[in-house]
Amino acid sequence: MSSSTPGTTGKKTPGTTGKKAKAAPEAKAAPRKAPKAESHLAMVRRARRINRELAEVYPYAHPELDFRNPFELLVATVLSAQTTDLRVNQTTPALFAAYPTPEDMAAAVPEEMEEIIRPTGFFRAKTKSLLGLSAALRDEFGGEVPGRLEDLVKLPGVGRKTANVVLGNAFGVPGITVDTHFGRLVRRWKWTDEEDPVKVEAVVAGIFPKSEWTMLSHRVVFHGRRICHARKPACGACPIAPLCPSYGEGETDPEKARKLLKYEMGGYPGQRLSPPADYPGKPAPALGAG
Repeated sequence: MSSSTPGTTGKKTPGTTGKKAKAAPEAKAAPRKAPKAESHLAMVRRARRINRELAEVYPYAHPELDFRNPFELLVATVLSAQTTDLRVNQTTPALFAAYPTPEDMAAAVPEEMEEIIRPTGFFRAKTKSLLGLSAALRDEFGGEVPGRLEDLVKLPGVGRKTANVVLGNAFGVPGITVDTHFGRLVRRWKWTDEEDPVKVEAVVAGIFPKSEWTMLSHRVVFHGRRICHARKPACGACPIAPLCPSYGEGETDPEKARKLLKYEMGGYPGQRLSPPADYPGKPAPALGAG
């Protein structure tokens, strides 16, 4: 896997022989040639190589929500809208202690649930969704989370993104999760210029075999959270920089770029309080700790 920065060849710069070189006359800059258009086949090959290299960088990539069963993952994913996975993980222990099953949650007093999930933001709307989906699970699915996309998206507060998260990580059904990180990166990498998440999902699904969809989603999201940030990507510390057509949008100086790295890549805790055994970083702190 290459970690070199584009444009560096390792060759000695002409004129650096130890003697003081005479100042060369200033030359006019040559007109810049327009980059050659990339064929669809070349883009697909580059995209698949990015996925392979991300698999080497993040062999431990995983869903960053704590859960023990499909119901907990479904609830946590609904709560993750407009907040961080860390804040959700800090909130769900108390929520699942109070309402461990769909039947328990469906019978919850709304005001009491609102107080528990308040730290995740938009707590009134989220409470309404959780009460509704729990009642639907109780009444229509025997208290079990369904394992089909068409059933999941009918639940209150559950869209295609949430459904794919649950299917891929609780049922082993391949799915592409298009969140803000995923959409940003695939556009930076020129896999697509689509903005609509459903269209992005369809394009990316055509590039990769179905067996790769779930893990590809984790790898891309991991990379977006740790290195390829929205405002200031750490281009100079990016292991796939030679494959990125948007290299240079962020900090290219390696030392400065390393200071931008987040979570385990920067030596900090991750988002999960209970991460997988192979996670190389530190567990996140509980709510109110530290």
